[in-house]
Amino acid sequence: MRTDEFWAVIERARTGADGRVGTIAERVTAELADRDPAEIVGFDRHLARVLAASYREDLWGAAYLINGGCSDDGFDYFRGWLMAQGRAVFARAVTEPDSLAELPVVRRAAATGEEFEGGEMLSVALHAYQRATGTELPTDPDPVPGPDLDGFWDFDDEEQAQRRLPRLAALFVAPPEE
Repeated sequence: MRTDEFWAVIERARTGADGRVGTIAERVTAELADRDPAEIVGFDRHLARVLAASYREDLWGAAYLINGGCSDDGFDYFRGWLMAQGRAVFARAVTEPDSLAELPVVRRAAATGEEFEGGEMLSVALHAYQRATGTELPTDPDPVPGPDLDGFWDFDDEEQAQRRLPRLAALFVAPPEE
């Protein structure tokens, strides 16, 4: 599956979903389940490439700030949520994580403490394949290599957060006491 079709499936699912990740994931699953199994596999392979391309230190730092902490699984779930926001938001966040501070939902989360997770987006192909074929999604014979985890900055270091992600830090890092 090509990039444009991958994101078109997600965009169609977003229509009228009001940002509800569970609804978006279910709609993606339903659309994929009506397709040829090879297309479902193609979607899953593309999803793996999208996740690999978004496995970036500053994006993880942004997720850490926004969600008040972020484990490795939490970062996967955050990127699932980010995918559900659509291609433009996702692509910009990958290249400029601090741009997430512009999203109204993120700005609101600074006041409410809402966390963003969309783990259900990560398994849409698995569920669609099961619906379509009654069998398990085949494993990728050529999986995308895992990321290098060495050398990440300390996400609890508020000075680094303010330097690397100034707009998000302004929302989520408490100002120093005087």
